[in-house]
Amino acid sequence: VQLQASGGGLVQAGGSLRLSCVSSGRSSTSNTMAWFRQAPGKEREFVATITFSDISTDYSNSVKGRFTISRDNVKNAVYLQMNSLKPEDTALYYCAAVGSGHTPNNWRYWGHGTQVTVSS
Repeated sequence: VQLQASGGGLVQAGGSLRLSCVSSGRSSTSNTMAWFRQAPGKEREFVATITFSDISTDYSNSVKGRFTISRDNVKNAVYLQMNSLKPEDTALYYCAAVGSGHTPNNWRYWGHGTQVTVSS
């Protein structure tokens, strides 16, 4: 499975961004997908996840109510709509596939990150 993330950028606090991640390769259409992020000097942390079958979602407490994860199984894509962005959301955002839970080591495939920078 190959993952390609895009959509990062520089935005002012309170603004919005939408990240996209397209998956390709064998069995890429039926995976649980997730977003993680890593700020400089910090460990990679869970942001959100979405299942394939019932499209259930889970969010970290720090983004709940501001971020929305969704997917388009026809396009093999997962999205992260980020609203009300805060400077502490600044990080390199990664999409991941084939895994579960909030621990990065539980996820098998990773895309290259896309940088999100929120200015105050």
